[in-house]
Formats: sequence, C-alpha cells, structure tokens
Amino acid sequence: MSESAFKELGLKTSIEDKITELQKQYLADSKPWVIGYSGGKDSTAVAQLTWMAIEQLPKSKRKKPVFIVTTDTMVENPIVSNWVESSLDKMKIAAKEKDLPIKPYLIKPKLEDRFWVNLIGKGYPAPRRGFRWCTDRLKIKPSNDFIKSVVNKHGEAILLLGVRSAESASRARSIKKHTKDNQILNKHNDLLNCYVYSPIKEWSNDDVWLFLVQYENPWDYSNKSLLNLYQGATEDNECPVVVDTTTPSCGSSRFGCYVCTLVSKDKSMQAMVQNDKDKEWMSPMLKIRDELDFNSKDALQIERASREFSRLNGEVSFYKNKDGDVDTVPGPYKKDKRLKILEKVFKAEVQIAQHFAGDKESKAINLISHEELEEIRRIWVEDKNEVEDELPELYKRVKGSDYEGRSFRNISVLEKENLDILESLCDSRKEYEFVRNLLVKEMKLKSRGVRRGFVKELEKELNKFLYLDKEEALAAGNERQELIKSIEITPINDYEGIKI
Repeated sequence: MSESAFKELGLKTSIEDKITELQKQYLADSKPWVIGYSGGKDSTAVAQLTWMAIEQLPKSKRKKPVFIVTTDTMVENPIVSNWVESSLDKMKIAAKEKDLPIKPYLIKPKLEDRFWVNLIGKGYPAPRRGFRWCTDRLKIKPSNDFIKSVVNKHGEAILLLGVRSAESASRARSIKKHTKDNQILNKHNDLLNCYVYSPIKEWSNDDVWLFLVQYENPWDYSNKSLLNLYQGATEDNECPVVVDTTTPSCGSSRFGCYVCTLVSKDKSMQAMVQNDKDKEWMSPMLKIRDELDFNSKDALQIERASREFSRLNGEVSFYKNKDGDVDTVPGPYKKDKRLKILEKVFKAEVQIAQHFAGDKESKAINLISHEELEEIRRIWVEDKNEVEDELPELYKRVKGSDYEGRSFRNISVLEKENLDILESLCDSRKEYEFVRNLLVKEMKLKSRGVRRGFVKELEKELNKFLYLDKEEALAAGNERQELIKSIEITPINDYEGIKI
C-alpha cells in the first residue's frame, strides 16, 4: 500500500495547502487551464480541488477560464457515460450560479474517426496489441484538437491531469521522466505551448477516496454516488468507505470502452451486471465485445478467416510465421464479417429496447448513431463500391422498421437482379468484386460525361485485385523466398509484416 500524502500534516491541512498551491498557480499568469475529466475518482478530485480553490478567490481575481473537458468515445459504458454527462450539466449550472470562470465541455471524435465507422465501415480489425488504432482516434485526437484550439486562441495553456505515481510502476516512471527538478509545471511532450500540471501526483488511492468522501462535491453532485459506481464495478461488490489509511480502497475497477479488446475481459461491466439486477440489460453489450475478441487458437483461426489477405489499398504484405512458413498479413474484415458485427449491434439494441419497453422514464440507448450508420453506408457504397447497399435491408430485418437514410443513385445495370446474375457467373467472390468494381468505375465516369482519368482509375482497381485468392498471393510470396531470407524477420502473430 502506498504511503499517504496526508500522513505528515493530516487531511485538513494537506487540502488547505493544496488549495493554496492551486490558487498561486492560477494567479501566476494568464494561461487558461484545461482539466481532463473522465468522471473517475482521480479526475473528479482534480476538478473538485480546482473548483474549491477558484471559488475561494475574490470575484475580481477569477479572471482566466478553466475548461473541464470530457471525451466521449461513443463506445463508453452507458452507465458511466450518462453519469459523466449529468455531472457536466450540474457543473454548468453551478458555475453560472456562483459566477465562476469554469466551462465544461463534452467532446467527441470526428465522424471518420469513430469506432464503428472504422471497424464496420472500413473493416479495421478489433484493436490488438500490435494494431492499437482506437486510442489515438477516439481519445487523444479529440482532446489534443481541443487543447490546440485553446492554445491558438490564448497563446498558451496549462493541462491539469489526475495522474498519480501510485497508480502503477509504469505510471510512476512516466511521471518521474516528465517532471524536471520537481517543477510544478512541465512542458507537454507533444503539444506546443502547453504545460502539464499534476496536482495529486503524490496521492495514494486511499487519499483520493478520503478527500472525496470527506469534502462535499461543490457542483452539487454526489461523491458517494461515485463511490457506489466503483463499488458496483468491483467483482466482489466490496468498496468500503475510506475513513483512514488502514481501510482498503475501492479496488482497481476501471471504466472504459465496452468494446475494448485490449483487455481480456470488461471486468467493470461484468461486475455491474453481476451485482445489480437493474443493470442486466447490458449483457448483450458484453456479447458484442466477445464477438470481436479471440482468446484461443481456434478462435484466432476463425478471426483470420474473416479477414481479407490484402490491405485496404489492395497491397499484400508477407511475414514468416512461427513455423517458418511465408504467410500473408491479415487485412480488413470481409464484407460478411462486417455485416455479422452490425447485425449483432442491431440485435443488442433491440434486446435493450425490449428490456425498457413500457418504462417512460428510461432514456433511449443507441449503441450506434444514425450519423455513423450513414457514414458506414457511404463507405460501403462509394469507397468500397459495394453497391448492393445491404445496410437498410439488414436494419429492417432485425429491427422490423424501415431504415430512414439518404438515397444512393444506382444505375439500372447495377441493380440487385443484375448483380446476382453477375455473381453467379463468377468463379469466386473476389472475382465478382473485381468485375463489379470495374463496372462501378465505368458507370461513375460515364455519368459525369467525361472519360478523362479512366485509365488511372482502372489501374488503381487492377492493383487492388492483383491476386484473386490467398493461394495465388502466397505463391508469389514464396517465389521471393531469397529476398525474404536476406531480411531478418521476427516471427509474429498478427498485424505486422514486411512488404515485398
């Protein structure tokens, strides 16, 4: 157990000193503050300390703005997501009533960066250790874009974070690495003119809970409810009220994306479902995550079979597997897999809606937004040339109602009946996609009334279908064995490889 930061001076004096420190930093310059707020215990502690510090200042000194920023990945645990949104709403009301320069913001990833758009739309495989594409798109970019906008407007900014050395050994090393000569403010590694301030970096887990339980939340939101939220997300359903440093803290429950495949299980959501009958409606969401994950050799083989042998741009990459054989690096999900995942999401939405049927107080829960569905359709039809446009039909079959979306103009020769005939004449699915894509390219150029650029578009499409099946691609790879042998290759499992 980490030693308490309150051991020497006690809780009351330690908090008073911390508030004084925050006030001194706030008044030291005109740089606006940005607080990264997830709604978890650490970011809540930083937000509350900052609020208390500013509120105790005379109105005449409350000059510079404090932005409290939450990033909604759009695939958050809905219980936590709703809790955080309600907290931000309370902050807005309280800040206005108390005349505080505190401005809460809820930001979201750009449409093209969202999880379902990339996974179901583009076919990105579920994130793994070797291809962790989600964190940057869903969390880092939205936050950094907001901070950059503040810097552009004000020249500089200070980012307040709830990081603590006691979180883990790696966190402690990171904090030590980025803190110079015990300075309070340190330059941000990646963001120009941005400084990092970590007010509770020396606090233990118990310190955080002790502060939150002993000091009332200043924006009229219950810290006891936060404690209960952590309690419900702990497998043993034990999360005692911290009264001193000998009392064990609330455990290591962490809230994150319910689709996360970078962890073995979503322990927090599983515990919520297990501990509270009223939260059993989230069970279908756990099944979605399980559909994306694979934890056995057989499951890995099934996952591999659901992916193309080429990349999104048609390039084929090779690597030597653990048996020493040349293999192709798996590419994006095939169309069937993308449709299967989308069907799972639709079915989960139906099950959740049925659970709350008749409950007028319940808030509608959509796992995937209409805006995202429209972007997925656009990617399928326009980028991938999948003019079959199967999303509306799938929606109606699962949900029992018509899909309301934009109309994609389809040329008569590419209507379903003709496409079905074309597919029956082709020897493989890949061959069908190749011919279909050429027809789509031809019809698109013809509809524009110009032929310029046709050869270039044709070459681009031909390069995507250089190999019509994996065996053909592997034969080409094996022909280049001498080149592969001349390069030192470490055997790998999935998302890496070398291009030859």
